[in-house]
Amino acid sequence: MSKVLIFMAEGHEEIEALTVVDILRRAQIEIEMISVTGNKNVTGSHGITTHCDRLIENTNFENADMIVLPGGMPGTLNLEKCEPLMDQVHGFNAAKKGLAAICAAPTVFGRAGILKGKKATCYPGMEKDLLEADFSTDVVCHDGHVITSRGMGTAIPFALEIVKTFKGEEIAQKLAESIVYAPLEKPNLV
Repeated sequence: MSKVLIFMAEGHEEIEALTVVDILRRAQIEIEMISVTGNKNVTGSHGITTHCDRLIENTNFENADMIVLPGGMPGTLNLEKCEPLMDQVHGFNAAKKGLAAICAAPTVFGRAGILKGKKATCYPGMEKDLLEADFSTDVVCHDGHVITSRGMGTAIPFALEIVKTFKGEEIAQKLAESIVYAPLEKPNLV
């Protein structure tokens, strides 16, 4: 069974985090919510507190297949300040294990040099921090072992892309239908 770790820091974007948790659990992908704060209760940027499954210092990374970073401010900056997390991000990148980030969080990968030559996207206006990436305005970009997405409004297709990665297109499509997900044919995203 695939295992995905999603990291929560004070000030994360709640919808981006919990949409991924919900959709992956519906797809029967094991997902753990990990706090980087030293406390299992982590408050997001809109005052919603999430009770995480474990603390980063009690996390087994060896059996994990992907690290997911939700965006939000100052959540993204707080994730990037977490040295144990960044050590794992670099390790996953070196091993070509899954890395996924949404909204402002792809900038963490950009500043870490992970996006060099990769197609990537992020929240509008933060492109300068996707250092040496091939920037795209696509809703979701999947290049090799890295998935990036634009923001709260793209949380469902972002989560479905992760499902597709581990369970395939057919399962992702069936899940999209079961949640009555109907993407806009031509979203006007700047």
